[in-house]
Amino acid sequence: MQQTVLILGANGKIGSHAADAFWNAGWAVRHFERGTDMVTAAKGADVIINGLNPPAYHNWAEAIPAITEQVIAAAQATGATVIIPGNIYNFGDQPGVLDENTPQTAQTRKGQVRVAMEGAYKASGVQTIILRAGNFIDPKGNGDYMSLLALREIGKGKVTAAGDPDALQAYAYMPDWAQAALALAEKRHDLAQFEDVPFPGHAFTTNQLLAELQAVSPRRLRLAHFPWWLMTALAPFWELAREMREMRYLYSMPHQIGSAKFNRLLPGFRPTGLDQVMRTGLPADIHPDQMMRSGGKTIAAE
Repeated sequence: MQQTVLILGANGKIGSHAADAFWNAGWAVRHFERGTDMVTAAKGADVIINGLNPPAYHNWAEAIPAITEQVIAAAQATGATVIIPGNIYNFGDQPGVLDENTPQTAQTRKGQVRVAMEGAYKASGVQTIILRAGNFIDPKGNGDYMSLLALREIGKGKVTAAGDPDALQAYAYMPDWAQAALALAEKRHDLAQFEDVPFPGHAFTTNQLLAELQAVSPRRLRLAHFPWWLMTALAPFWELAREMREMRYLYSMPHQIGSAKFNRLLPGFRPTGLDQVMRTGLPADIHPDQMMRSGGKTIAAE
């Protein structure tokens, strides 16, 4: 019997890739229309993918609890399992390997909102899977880490560091995250009522990213630093600048996401190669498909 998934936020990074993954696996895929009744939309759904998020961090303190209440109500009414993209805001400033056993000591407002959100799901009785990931990398360039930060000025030959360029950072390639969500959905009956599943993805530093891109670039690339001074100046007038500044610490906090639980639940999972992930978002004049390596040197392909 065909299973059904309801995608919340189908045009976003989470929703669009989840829709592709579930559709390709033979699921019936429904897209939730904002402004409609979520309980009605979820009728007959086996799984709900919650990809809803207020854009540009807008009004998190009110919007996230409101979304959470809607999703829980829809899942309670239908018996659907909810899958949510967790993040590392919950942990605060804790360098190292982050996993389901890491204390959730959020020090920021957004981190505290996320801790409360997850607590609401856990207390609801709804089967919930938190698939916790690092910075999103989207090959569709849908407002991801590469397009907004690391490669924001790649056309000028710059790779941008938002913090310490030698700090290890965790990343999630969105097609991989979606495939993992699908795999967990298909074995949901073997899982606990509340599962906190770390998604290891990949981890690399900005300097490692620069070196990888330089290896395939026909021109010289250099490291640039994100203009946090500008965010400080604009913060009194621009909500996004204020919200970004609150999370600045993450980009200098060396961390990666633990893999033990993920590998135990999905032992056959094979992520996209690190080189492909690191090259996501490159413009055509640098993209590795246009290049070939010869004798240890990178030259333009004929």
